[in-house]
Amino acid sequence: MEENGNQPDSAKTPSRPEAGDIRPRGPGGDPPIPVRMLNEYAYCPRLGYLMWVQGEFQDSVDTLDGRFQHRRVDRQRSRRKRARDDEGGEDKPVCERAVSMTSEKLGLTAKIDLVEGQGSCVTPVEYKRGKRPHVAGGVWEPEKVQLCAQGVILRENGFECSEGVIYFAGSRERVRVSFDDALVAQTIRLTEEFRRASEEGVIPPPLEDSPKCPRCALAPICLPDEIRFVESDGDSAPPRMLFTARDDALPLHVQHQGARIGKDGDTLKIMAREELLAEARLQEISHVVLFGAIQVSTPAIQELCKRGISISYLSMGGWFYGITHGMIHKNVELRLRQFDASRDPRRCLALARRFVHAKITNCRTMLRRNTRSLDKEVLRLLREDARRAEEAENLGSLLGIEGMAAQRYFGSFPGMIAADDIAFDFRHRNRRPPKDSVNAMLSLAYAMLAREWTATLLAVGFDPLLGFFHQPRYGRPALALDLMEEFRPLIADSVVLTSINNGEVKGSDFIETMGGVALTASGRRKFIKTYERRMSQEVTHPVFGYVLSYRRVLGIQARLLGRFLAGEISDYPAFITR
Repeated sequence: MEENGNQPDSAKTPSRPEAGDIRPRGPGGDPPIPVRMLNEYAYCPRLGYLMWVQGEFQDSVDTLDGRFQHRRVDRQRSRRKRARDDEGGEDKPVCERAVSMTSEKLGLTAKIDLVEGQGSCVTPVEYKRGKRPHVAGGVWEPEKVQLCAQGVILRENGFECSEGVIYFAGSRERVRVSFDDALVAQTIRLTEEFRRASEEGVIPPPLEDSPKCPRCALAPICLPDEIRFVESDGDSAPPRMLFTARDDALPLHVQHQGARIGKDGDTLKIMAREELLAEARLQEISHVVLFGAIQVSTPAIQELCKRGISISYLSMGGWFYGITHGMIHKNVELRLRQFDASRDPRRCLALARRFVHAKITNCRTMLRRNTRSLDKEVLRLLREDARRAEEAENLGSLLGIEGMAAQRYFGSFPGMIAADDIAFDFRHRNRRPPKDSVNAMLSLAYAMLAREWTATLLAVGFDPLLGFFHQPRYGRPALALDLMEEFRPLIADSVVLTSINNGEVKGSDFIETMGGVALTASGRRKFIKTYERRMSQEVTHPVFGYVLSYRRVLGIQARLLGRFLAGEISDYPAFITR
């Protein structure tokens, strides 16, 4: 590994296992470990564990470029088969691509880029996207281990194999690696360590201040600096900025009643009868959100599921019905820990305290920042409520504290509304259905935030229906409601106030129906734009100090909850703005 922190190419270009893939079994009935995963483990044990055991993966520029460099190897082509020469009886040259083999003894499997040689004496060739590194031997240790593992597999399958070749596409160089006894012993030792770690289910600790981390594609999932910083109570160096703050992929909202969404190549087209309403490139979409009666074609659903893009279904008034997504995340460990924690009253209470304390504190900050005529007594009482939430003895008393704090907060909510329009005369919180325009926007914002959190939790590997503060109820995303508590004032309430105070939504954008109030189609379109602008807004993380969008913040908080449940951090660091 280069000291400047550049990651070996193999760590950036793994191939994601196909959904429903049935793998051969290794020793003890466990699936054999792919040698590319052994490469990751040799590079960083935690990275290998995250990718193989927990099924984590995230594309980066390097992974995409790596797949492009491998296009010649992965493309289907005819192979030359070994045969005996009729006249001389000697074996003909061997040159076969994409050769799949398994070692039953070691429990390893490999798809070798190229096998070349003469008869039974062969050499594996591994393609790498970058240039030859300027180190002794011209190859990093993880690549040597991966190549040696391929050689060991070939030997077990009856071939003679004493060396391998690494081909560096960036510099068009071939570097030979000898499979000496020391390298073979190291390969076998790492294989046994990796299998033992996967069987025991104990994730290796993150690397300490390593130059390998900044360019690692899984850094936002691993959170090495963040875990170290939280566990040191802020005494260690602040986390490095490991990923970009902005995400170019955004949700696609569709609310035209009777519209149909179809797939055309890499583009989604929204049609109304024969009229093209809009189109969006799939690579620029993070979610698809449907309001009311919208149809989606089967090819479009299949492609969205394949790309990990969820489809959310909401009523015209914003009621969140459900979500369609691809195969459930492979990280079973995370869900097992979630289920165990949900059965532990002590852990449920600890998490619920953090959620409610953060919500009350953020509500108080919202009032302090935005109220024209500030009531000091309300701020004092909210501070007291936040303190009491941290000391609540059970979930019942915590629920009472949260309810009282909400009553105080919404009692002061009109002070944050600057518009003089009588349409925004807010008196108290009501819903099902909302009786006024402000409550209509609050309900819609909360439904959209719940949908956002549900999609985030599914992407991370949680079960969004099983919470710690909100108790399970049929069809209710309890965990999404838990984690959105601290973000209700910062995102949902802020969007409502921005829409009103900036004049983005007016009284004419609402309609009264069946005893309630709802946004019109045009009003909802304006409100969604404000909501998405808020989700894309960059904010400084109050714990780690780096800048990222609110949408990225949700992903980090979900990962931190997972690290807490795994015992890697002693407390869940809630998002409390200053």
